[in-house]
Parts: sequence; structure tokens; C-alpha cells
Amino acid sequence: MSKEKPPHAQQDKAEHEEVIQVLDLYQTREKIQTRKLPGFFRDLRRWTWIPMLSAYFLLPWINLDGRQAIWFDLPARKFHVFWITFWPQDFMLLAWALIISAFALFTATVLIGRVWCGFSCPQTVWTMLFMSIEDFCEGDRNQRIKLDKSPWDINKLRKRGGKFVLWGLLAFITSLTFVGYYNPIRELVPEFLSFSAHPAAVFWTFFFALMTFMNAGFLREQVCMYMCPYARFQSVMFDKDTLIVSYDVERGEPRGARKRSEDHLAEGKGDCVDCSLCVQVCPTGIDIRNGLQYECIDCGLCIDACDTVMDKMGYDPGLIKFTTEHAMKHGSTHILRPRFIGYVVALTIMVGAFGYNILNRMPLEVDIIRDRNVMFRESASGLVENIYTLKINNMDTKDHSYSIHVKGDYEFIYTGAKQVSVEEGEVMTMPVSVALDPGLMKTPNIDVTFVVESLDNPAINAIEENRFIGPRLHR
Repeated sequence: MSKEKPPHAQQDKAEHEEVIQVLDLYQTREKIQTRKLPGFFRDLRRWTWIPMLSAYFLLPWINLDGRQAIWFDLPARKFHVFWITFWPQDFMLLAWALIISAFALFTATVLIGRVWCGFSCPQTVWTMLFMSIEDFCEGDRNQRIKLDKSPWDINKLRKRGGKFVLWGLLAFITSLTFVGYYNPIRELVPEFLSFSAHPAAVFWTFFFALMTFMNAGFLREQVCMYMCPYARFQSVMFDKDTLIVSYDVERGEPRGARKRSEDHLAEGKGDCVDCSLCVQVCPTGIDIRNGLQYECIDCGLCIDACDTVMDKMGYDPGLIKFTTEHAMKHGSTHILRPRFIGYVVALTIMVGAFGYNILNRMPLEVDIIRDRNVMFRESASGLVENIYTLKINNMDTKDHSYSIHVKGDYEFIYTGAKQVSVEEGEVMTMPVSVALDPGLMKTPNIDVTFVVESLDNPAINAIEENRFIGPRLHR
């Protein structure tokens, strides 16, 4: 007859096992086979994916004003986004857009937790698409586990082969669409079909297809758990009023199996029947009953699974639910709190400034470079003349005609084209000269201003200052 170990011995054994688990940093990944159960959050995720996937796959095929609506033309260094064309000179706008996106993510995280990961992150979306294909080809969770353990035969080869073919097809379409944002897709697809695509386009298409195949097909939750930095620093943005997926410990414990007709409260059991469905549906394989964990992506699938069981048992739903720590302990949540208000204020200011700059962005750039090989020269009429190189960059989405003149504190004489026509996206370079009577100059170095203005839209104009250099004055 075995003798039961004393409590302190059991505690020492548990602590020892815990230490071993923590120190086992190179543990082999255990494949996660998720169970598919219907529910509100699964349907909600589907309706968040449909618009995003539709936009991703369809936007490259939309044309505006004779060109692709979204086209990042790297060789020409032009980035077309609907009716606006951005140039490398607009890099600060891109930086601001990224900063605003980060603050929007922080603001959402403070309020509603890591829902971006569970409902909108491309890694999650494509992983779920790949898992749906896996479920279609290999069957439900139990069938897939059985297939993993079975020896290789015709049936297993057929199912795995079909899955990999569909995975590869989806990865290729995803990659081809991505490359289509940089190389016009209406040209890229026919070139691929006729095997005449540029080697660079072929390389990047197959490279991104391979990465999609590996990430969504095999890495899956490892990207969320080990590679994504957001999983690591999200905890610093959480507070007691952040909405997270939580397990009601007081209601659920002690957990245990029971019959439906059994009065579990009379027997000292909580509502949790310890069915482990919440673990089986989790994409990252965690047990939400162990409390908040950084691996949780707030997808809500464990809520669907638990509510399904609660409904079958005749219990109230909400044993696992989206709630806050304050609500769990005190029954209320503070939405308007200093941290959240601070993020909202900062985000509002940045969005306002960004929108103002976009609306008032001048689609014209003028650069004037003085010829430094010759400080100045004297004309036959005795005037002092400076030579410049004028560059006019039409950053608009249509052609413009511009007028050119100079102004300043003196009566400058401008020599060069007075009007020029510049096509969309064209950079026109031309030499011009400015002359001045040296008798009027009070200093040998004075300012001169070049003004370039659109003839069809005077609101489009640019002013560029430079220096006019004359002879040293002897008094």
C-alpha cells in the first residue's frame, strides 16, 4: 500500500517541476491542432477579415486616371496612393503615418487589449485561412491528430499533398498580389502566365510565397509568441481597466467533471466542467484558466467554446468573457482614465496635423542651384550676371504650365524661359541667368527669389531663395 507524501514534499516536487519547465528554453514545439467550434467571436472575426482581404486582393486591380490606384513605383521613386502621388521628399509624411499607426495601436491596446492580434493581424488572418484549408483536406481536430500518428500511405499522402497544393496556391496568389503593388498587376499577371515576367519580379514573388507558406503553414503561433515584439511590450500598456479575455476563477473553481443532472454547487464544485475545450480552440495553445498570458491574442474563441458548454449544461454564460480586472473585482470599469485620455489627445493632435499637411501639400518642388564654377561675370552692357540651374518637379497627377520670374530688393533682370510646360511626374532642368547693375548693389552678396507659379491653378506655386554675388565694393 503506497504511502501518501506529506504536503511539503508535494510542494517541493511541484516547485522542482516548475523550475525544470522554466529552464527548458529549447523545448521542441508541440504541434497545435485546434478544434473548430461555432460562436459569436468566430463569426465576428470572419466579418473583420472579409473587408481586409477584399481590399488587399482587389485594390491593385483598380485604376484611377489611367494608372493603378495604389502603386509603389520604386524605379521612378513615386508612390501613388489613389489621387495623391508621394515622392521621396515626402518621406516625413510616411514617418508620421507610421507614428500615427503606432499610437493608434497603443490607444486601442490600452482600451480593448490585444484585439488587433486576434481580429486583424495579417499573421492571424492568413494562419486561419491556412488552418481552414487544413480542416477541409484532413478533417477535424481528432482526424488530424489521428492522421499525424498514422504511417505514410496513399490516403495520408493524398490528404497532405492536397493540403500543400492549396497552401502553395494561396501563398502564390498572396505573394503575386503583394508584388503587384510594386509592379503593375495588370501587366504582371499576363507576364507570369506567358513566362515572360522580369527575373526580379519572379524572384520576389516566389520568395514572399515561400515566406507566406512557412509563416502561415508551419510557424503559426510561434510568430505571435516569439517573433512579434508587440507580444512582449504590450503588458506595459495594460492596466486594471484594459479589456481582456478573463476566466472567472471564483465562479469556475474548483473545476471538475460532472453529470448534467448533478447539483454541482451542493457538491462544492464550480461551473467549470474541465472539458479543456477552451484550450483546444486556442490558436496559441494556452489555458486561459491560468490567468492572463502574453501568448493570448484576444481572439475570443475560448469564450465561444465555454459558452457552448455552459449552454449545454444549463449554466449562465460568461465563465470566460471579455472584461477588465476592475470589473471582475469591483463590478465596474473606468473608461476615461489619464493614460487613455493622454493617448487620445496625442493621437488627435497628430492626426489633425497630418491631415492638415496632406490637404495643404504643395505638388510642386523648385530647386535653384547657382553655378559655383564662376562667381559672376560681366556682360557686354556692364551688368553683373549670375548663372543658375533651375529644377521644376511637377509632383501633381496632371500636367501643368508654369510661369517663372524673380524678385528681390533690386530690379533684377531675368533671362531664360518665362513659361514652361511640365508633364505629370516630370522633372525639368534648365539654365537661367539673373543680371543686375553693379552700381545699385550696396553689398557684394544679396538675396534673389525665384517664383514659379502654375498658370491654370495659381494656388500651386513655389518660392525658392538663393544668393546673387557681385564684385567686392571699394569705398
